[in-house]
Amino acid sequence: MSRYPEIDLSKLRTYSASDRPSKVATKMEAVPPRAGMSVRDWLDGLPDILKAADLKAVARAIVAARAANKPVIAMIGGHVIKTGCAPILIDLVQRGFITHLASNGSAAIHDTELARFGHTSEEVAEQLTDGSFGMAADTAELVNNAAKRAASDDLGFGEAVGMLLIAENAPHLDRALLAKCYEAKVPYTLHVALGTDIVHQHPTADGAAIGTASLHDFRIYTATVAKLGNGGVVLNLGSSVVMPEVFLKAIAVARNLGHEVVNFTTANFDMLQHYRPTVNVVQRPVMPGGKGYAITGHHEIMIPLLAAAVLEYAGEGDA
Repeated sequence: MSRYPEIDLSKLRTYSASDRPSKVATKMEAVPPRAGMSVRDWLDGLPDILKAADLKAVARAIVAARAANKPVIAMIGGHVIKTGCAPILIDLVQRGFITHLASNGSAAIHDTELARFGHTSEEVAEQLTDGSFGMAADTAELVNNAAKRAASDDLGFGEAVGMLLIAENAPHLDRALLAKCYEAKVPYTLHVALGTDIVHQHPTADGAAIGTASLHDFRIYTATVAKLGNGGVVLNLGSSVVMPEVFLKAIAVARNLGHEVVNFTTANFDMLQHYRPTVNVVQRPVMPGGKGYAITGHHEIMIPLLAAAVLEYAGEGDA
């Protein structure tokens, strides 16, 4: 026998698991997929647990927002464009499910290059070695000219890029998010940090014009943010720093001016959950009222899945 005393468990208070409240039930479990099943059946067959439930909740929030004529803002980083998701976002814009696009500078650059040349994304490591990284003069010329045009004509920065792509009838215009937003009269606001984009390396860059154009877009963006209250949705797709920071400042301005920006939905979709999207998109903005979601996964999988869910819940799956 041990020299050390043991606690006596004979008088523990117990209960039956059949009567206990529980977080997981059989009705929440997955239905195995089968070949040829519809998207709706596949969605319904997902476990109604954790992130599968969150994905469906975000999709339903988007559908509800548009039914109530509330904004749905999609904020994107450059990787979203590089993973081939522009056509998905264009479709959601044209169907009316996204009412405002906002991005950092890299997303606009990749979208512009794909529209004009059918390819983008250089070998950074190799070209950095010989000093050729980011030295595409034609890309810089269009984006920097758009900044000057926006500054001189009191246009939005993203608006001006879309206009220039349309004016030159870019060969791949049908998949150009900037151009299609312009055609749909949906704002695409462009939010840049000076020195972060390859176009800033070029002699065509005009800091005053870039700053004026981007600040104009911040004000356009904030006007949309001010309307989010009581049902709007904000999606942050792959921007880990710039757009979460812009969103936070826009929220502050809108509330300072008396807009009741509460009771709305936010969601961060990214391959990793970073600090700024977590606190500046998912947590802080919805503290007075609302719901924030964080869903981790690759853009080329998660964005099409979200779009499919939106269409199904809106009854447009066969449209």
